[in-house]
Amino acid sequence: MKLPITLDNAVDESHSRHGYPHPDKRQSNRLRQEFLNALKRAGTVLVLSPFILSEVERVLRYPRVQAIYHLTDADIQEHIRNLQEFAEVVTPFEGPPVILKDPNDDPVVYTALAGATDVICTLDRHFFEPNVLSFCSKYGISVMDDVEFLQMLRRGEF
Repeated sequence: MKLPITLDNAVDESHSRHGYPHPDKRQSNRLRQEFLNALKRAGTVLVLSPFILSEVERVLRYPRVQAIYHLTDADIQEHIRNLQEFAEVVTPFEGPPVILKDPNDDPVVYTALAGATDVICTLDRHFFEPNVLSFCSKYGISVMDDVEFLQMLRRGEF
């Protein structure tokens, strides 16, 4: 069984947010590739959109991310290419605002809808607001952070 998921760009910053040691650039590239490989092994379909890909690129250029990972333009472009090769890239639906505290995140929700995903994996607290969870639930979409998602994969709960 395939589990379609949508990743929010914030997952790329998960090491610093979870208090893990900051990996160097080589380790960072390896960790991102290991995450993608884990998704592949689990038969997961990664659903992204041009919006999410541009957000990933933008986030990887943030000074706080660069201070940790020291990514070159070539590193960032390689990561984006890896995502594009692995992912199903869809055009997000348009609809009424869902994430009221940050409507700029709505394209992530509508990407998940367009790709008929089962999970949105994010660290963004706005996705965990009751109205957003209710909206996503109505369409059979669970919202979870990266740790919850990986635990679900390890247990084979999909």
